[in-house]
Amino acid sequence: MSTTPNETYISVDIETAGPNPYDYSLLSIGACTLLESQNTFYVELKPVNDNATTEALAISRLSMEKLAEHGEQPAVAMARFEAWVKQVTPDDYQPIFVAFNAPFDWMFVNDYFYRYLGRNPFGHTALDLKAFYMGLKGVSWSETSMRYVARHYLDDRHLTHHALSDALDQAVILRSMLMEARA
Repeated sequence: MSTTPNETYISVDIETAGPNPYDYSLLSIGACTLLESQNTFYVELKPVNDNATTEALAISRLSMEKLAEHGEQPAVAMARFEAWVKQVTPDDYQPIFVAFNAPFDWMFVNDYFYRYLGRNPFGHTALDLKAFYMGLKGVSWSETSMRYVARHYLDDRHLTHHALSDALDQAVILRSMLMEARA
């Protein structure tokens, strides 16, 4: 897979209060550019309701109560995220949303961008690292979990479930996979 000069890969990770944006809140967004001299973005959002699953909160270790008090309003957070995406994406370049299990992260980010801003600066671009890994390694979908991917690209280190830290690790994975694909 080769990149064109008109693409800017942006690794994005999120933490949520549950499995879908209709019923649950987006709680945090972490993002970074792909290059070694990375630009980063992080925000914690005020929940839009009290719905949360025990599993989601245990994974993220975020507090709905603390976020309700100290989180940014979703419209403000999404406007800041859009401004950051535009700042790190050169003119005439397309920002490419990259995530590990992109369908999950994408549905929340896309929903929040449209819900609060009426637009998404990524357009309809999302690169799923699990699918890329599957094609690159010729493995089955069941072998695309982080425990397999981490062995190859993160020295067996696992994601922390802090959105910015995980976005940075995802950037390491994508850089490594792109170099491997070009070899």
